[in-house]
Amino acid sequence: MFGLLYEYFNPLSATHNSTTECFDCADSIHTGLSSVQSAQIDPMQWLQQNSHDKHAISSNILTQLQFGRPRAAMISLVRNSEVAGMVQSIEELEYRWNKKYQYPWIFFNDQPFSDEFKEATQNATSAKCYYAVVPEEHWSLPSWIDESRFMNGLEYLGTIGVGKGWLISYHHMCRWNSGFFYNHPILKEYDWYWRVEPDIHYFCDIDYDIFRFMQDNNLKYGFNMNILDDARSFPSLWSHTSSFLASNPTLLHPSANLSWLIDTNTSAYNNCQFFSNFEIGNLNFWRGEAHEKYFKYLDRKGGFYYERWGDAPVHTLSVAMFLERSEVWWFRDVGYRHDICSHCPSSPGLGIRIGDGTGNENKRERCECERTGLDENFYKLVPRESRQRKPDDTCIRLWLGGKWLEKREGWTAEGERAFGGDGYHGYKILGNE
Repeated sequence: MFGLLYEYFNPLSATHNSTTECFDCADSIHTGLSSVQSAQIDPMQWLQQNSHDKHAISSNILTQLQFGRPRAAMISLVRNSEVAGMVQSIEELEYRWNKKYQYPWIFFNDQPFSDEFKEATQNATSAKCYYAVVPEEHWSLPSWIDESRFMNGLEYLGTIGVGKGWLISYHHMCRWNSGFFYNHPILKEYDWYWRVEPDIHYFCDIDYDIFRFMQDNNLKYGFNMNILDDARSFPSLWSHTSSFLASNPTLLHPSANLSWLIDTNTSAYNNCQFFSNFEIGNLNFWRGEAHEKYFKYLDRKGGFYYERWGDAPVHTLSVAMFLERSEVWWFRDVGYRHDICSHCPSSPGLGIRIGDGTGNENKRERCECERTGLDENFYKLVPRESRQRKPDDTCIRLWLGGKWLEKREGWTAEGERAFGGDGYHGYKILGNE
């Protein structure tokens, strides 16, 4: 009897690990109950009440019924050749979190997935796996792009050393992640996503349902790192964004806060970004009028090809313009590494739950990493030696604001640099406590 109830109420009920490759199969793979918005408005209170895997699907019969379970999935844009790295990422996130929650995995590729890829990814998780191909029109040059200009741009970006700027596929990827992924038919019945890249690491056990946390607290976007990006990738992005806002002032959220992204000396974009290879968000935000109009406007300007506009700055600007601050969450308790950028939880003083609720507020046993300071990743992508103009404060501190920007009396950035420092060590709160 219990098995029948579980199959009926579980929004993921179907034969384990479907291998459907489709453009319009969401109805057949996800028929869950409608999302139920909780009355919770305090994320910290929610965490106190809903941690310790309260909503893990194996906890008790009530959670097995999955009433109010978010319609959510992990999503990955990945090649067949990246199967080993993808399996590593799946295994780590399953071990740290999803083995308890059984959210499905959805893989995207510009080519059909191989049987080897499907078998390997399905063997790495007990959750369901689905496979989809990116439509050709979303992975090719649009008709309005001057191909000769694009090819010249590739050569230039490669010459000056802009990361992956010389790769045609990378430009397609940035465009797809900026404005197409959330409308793919396979995601039609989903509201939430967690972006997972190949070859990444998760360092900490997570003992609460992250998607339910987002849903119940009316959060629309979650990030893990906030760092400086290479301005040579998108020299005209801010001017086009400014023009878009001037033409569409009613789309700007009444409580939008762009100040942390604007250089106080130049009034231009300071090149801070949410590091979007870790991204947890509401698909309906991206599908909304504001972001859709913004993306289509940018797309017609050609910067995804003539320059190397990335999804990270596009998403960052969109979130800052069209959401209020209370709808964005910093997942500081999630230990994560992507390439040279790595984050490991440190101080619980930021208002992020680090303790386990039993008096052990350090929670060190749940993380396997060397803790990183608040400003650790600020210029991992833009070295200190770079001549690029840098903000007066690190990106994460600009976003946090308030006490995190306060400096010690008598300290100056110029004075620190005169003695070989980088000018970012004068804060009253160091952020590595």
